[in-house]
Amino acid sequence: MIIKNFIKAARLRTLPLSISGIILGGFLAMSDGLFNGVIFSLALITTIGFQVISNFANDYGDGVKGTDAIRIGEERMVSSGKISPKQMKKAIMISVILTIIFALFLIYESFGLSNFGYSVLFFILGIVSVVAAIKYTVGNLAYGYSGFGDVFVFLFFGLLSVLGSYFLFTKEIYFLLTLPAISIGLLSTAVLNLNNMRDYQNDKKSKKNTIVVKIGLKAAKRYHYSLLLLSFISAVSYVVLTFTKTVQFIFLLAYIPLVIHALFVYNNKEELRLDAELKKVALSTFLFSVLLGLGQVF
Repeated sequence: MIIKNFIKAARLRTLPLSISGIILGGFLAMSDGLFNGVIFSLALITTIGFQVISNFANDYGDGVKGTDAIRIGEERMVSSGKISPKQMKKAIMISVILTIIFALFLIYESFGLSNFGYSVLFFILGIVSVVAAIKYTVGNLAYGYSGFGDVFVFLFFGLLSVLGSYFLFTKEIYFLLTLPAISIGLLSTAVLNLNNMRDYQNDKKSKKNTIVVKIGLKAAKRYHYSLLLLSFISAVSYVVLTFTKTVQFIFLLAYIPLVIHALFVYNNKEELRLDAELKKVALSTFLFSVLLGLGQVF
């Protein structure tokens, strides 16, 4: 039973979103003829590790603060008493150790012993990622409680994920690659914003000052539309600037469910109904990364 509870705490439904940037980075490297299956596999495992750390820490941080006492969506393990704070802290530590080990394997496979500077840089980025994952809700200065969660998601799920994974394969970065990275970052931020709109009432009572709590639901909806629209503009700009074949526009299919989603949010009056939309936007982001990547390769 305890294993089942930890699997629930890992929130497997968040994993497709977390690896979207890695998948796109891999496809972009493949389009340049520099793909490496071992690096790709290790990057996926390491990224999943970071996400599990974040989910465990989020469960722990919100649980001990009482934020999850009354919540919409899937049950949290610490607040429900199914996992004790001590057990969760131990799980976080084990996850950190395992993830760092895989990160070291990834760094060695990518850079070997000949690029020591790059190895140090990516090791530091790995440590920063671990700290950021934990500090989102844990501690008195948890940035998820002061409205900076959106910045973290944009930077780590978007820019760092896409550009960092591409660099692991190629050892270089082109300026234009920031455009698809921005798209992934904005779509990932939209998922967080949707989550925060769903939890608006509870977060407000718990003094979890997300951007939604700060600006209110009406403005949060406009912010949500902006994230989706800007992600679209950024992706279209990238394809136009790198255009060689029509198939590159296949990623537009991923925006069909996103447009339907935006219309739903516009007409929705009940925060509870936003919960089902989380999976739709996350999977649409995953689909976007695959289709944009395939369009570059074929």
